[in-house]
Amino acid sequence: MSGLSTQSAELLAQLQQCATNPPERAHTMPPALYNSDEIYGLELENIFAKEWHCPGLAAEIPNPGDFITYSIGTQSVLTVRLRDETIASYSNVCRHRMMTLLEGRGNVRKLVCPYHAWTYDLDGRLIGAGHMQRTQNFNKEEYCLPEIRTEVWNGWIYITLNPEIPSVARRLEPLRHLVERYDLAGYVPVIHQDQAWKTNWKLLAENFLEGYHAHAVHRETVGTGFSPESLIFPEQSHDAFTYQLFTKDERARYGRAHVDNKRLTDHWRYTSILPIVYPAHLFSLAPDYLWYLSLRPNGSGEVLVRIGVALAPEVYAALPDKEEFLGSFAGFFDKVNAEDRAVVEGIYCGSLAPLAKAGPLSWLERNVYDFMCYLSRRLPHPGQIRHTPAEEQSAVVGVHSRYSPA
Repeated sequence: MSGLSTQSAELLAQLQQCATNPPERAHTMPPALYNSDEIYGLELENIFAKEWHCPGLAAEIPNPGDFITYSIGTQSVLTVRLRDETIASYSNVCRHRMMTLLEGRGNVRKLVCPYHAWTYDLDGRLIGAGHMQRTQNFNKEEYCLPEIRTEVWNGWIYITLNPEIPSVARRLEPLRHLVERYDLAGYVPVIHQDQAWKTNWKLLAENFLEGYHAHAVHRETVGTGFSPESLIFPEQSHDAFTYQLFTKDERARYGRAHVDNKRLTDHWRYTSILPIVYPAHLFSLAPDYLWYLSLRPNGSGEVLVRIGVALAPEVYAALPDKEEFLGSFAGFFDKVNAEDRAVVEGIYCGSLAPLAKAGPLSWLERNVYDFMCYLSRRLPHPGQIRHTPAEEQSAVVGVHSRYSPA
């Protein structure tokens, strides 16, 4: 690793020091780690370009031709349900003049470029390219869309640009034993939103990971019926994820099993699991609903947030008036997300203050500590970086921007 400033090396050294402290003596990361463009570049190159990412639930594209778009850095990706009902992902860029093929989500019979109408089948094969007969040696078979590695795990779609990373199933095997009892693949998607928040992606991830703020920020929403004393953290650290378990009492509006739920027994009927699959797939899996965020940094001070909510199948089936319930349900989570957005955007502004400093972590922020340790493992150690003289530092900011999201 070369071409980065002395300041970045010092920040990475501080990160490594933070990760060597035991949890009971842990501090937050230094403020500049949340707003440095050079650190952002390192994250894109060393983390986002190499890890698994989640564009959404398989249940969000149930029918052949259903698609959803996403991005990994500057690489636009389309994920589609094929005619054989499997799921595949491809580069969302036409092989002719590099036009983006699809936007958002929907259903198509074929993939048609909006620029010159080059047409691809759902499996990425080029099947139509008009007015190319005078181009010598043109062969449609040579211009299929590059396929992007895709796996489906417990109802989630995962994609990666890294051909060598172990499978999702292998990396998340210890987590499977916790989530499979909920049968989340059967949950029914009811909310999907894409937003841009003015904060650093790490601040949003950390906020989702800890329950310390629930009674202050979410006291009238998801904090109702939640007791910090109910939190259970993993007994050992895991390289690909961390999580917490928590319970909701009878006061909670959501978070407890429906009477028709036959999957869960005993305390699991009011227990939720909240994991992060590193680096940026976060979800809260409750007996009655599923809420997830999938994060894509768009600079050090903005994050693209994909938000989804699904209902347990027995909850959805028992709704007497689905439209009325879903309107209220969506309003509830809009309020929760607005509560979180206000604080994480405020923290980002605070991180820019000259007098901002790292503070001690509470035991309720154990997963924040785990996340910090993950970052320390993935980002280069100071000894791997050649320092750049001060007069050259301004020229190297953003050298990794080839991975910046579209």
